[in-house]
Amino acid sequence: MMKLLKQFVVVITLLSGAVFVQAEEADVCEPFMDGKVDETLLADMLSAAEDGHLYRIEQTSSKVGFCVNSKLSRIEGNFKDFKGGISLNPGQDTNGQTMVLIKTGSLETGTGLVDSVIKGENFFDVEHHPEVLFVSDGFKWTGPETAVLTGKLTLRGITKPVIFNVRLTALDDEPIDQAERILVKATTSINRADFGMEALSSLVEGNVQLCMSVEALKYQS
Repeated sequence: MMKLLKQFVVVITLLSGAVFVQAEEADVCEPFMDGKVDETLLADMLSAAEDGHLYRIEQTSSKVGFCVNSKLSRIEGNFKDFKGGISLNPGQDTNGQTMVLIKTGSLETGTGLVDSVIKGENFFDVEHHPEVLFVSDGFKWTGPETAVLTGKLTLRGITKPVIFNVRLTALDDEPIDQAERILVKATTSINRADFGMEALSSLVEGNVQLCMSVEALKYQS
């Protein structure tokens, strides 16, 4: 009887662990559900988790933001609420899937007045467009630690193609294709007018630099 009880406890423990892992994997994809992203891309992300090359962006140790010059000063904004995942197998030349969802209401520039203007209807229009979405559609290694990431950026309900220049490094002593934690730095430039943000053109430049410096932790299948 005691032997059967022990076996029962072991089975329950294994099942609980499996449910926990599945819940963690699904948690990466949860922000992108409800039609935000094609279901086949979500399936690819879950498959990457099972294969051991899915990385989850760690919000507390990452930065996602933008920089733009104005006649008064250089404006730098950072978003405090964002989620995302990166599926990556550095052993392959062309591969990978990246998804990032940003809450526009979490923007901080360090100045309340600037925050209010940028969150207003002439710029991010937080009330009507609470999210910014990036979904990649291509990845190409250009060197041992550099790559080009292409995809679609949706901002203010407008979707445009963008190209990020990316640098990836391991945050431990292992090779990048075996690292448990990686640092991903990505930059690109957009024309804000392309996304319906044409206000104050005489004061603020049209070219905006988007930048991410994110730490990502590998899932264990």
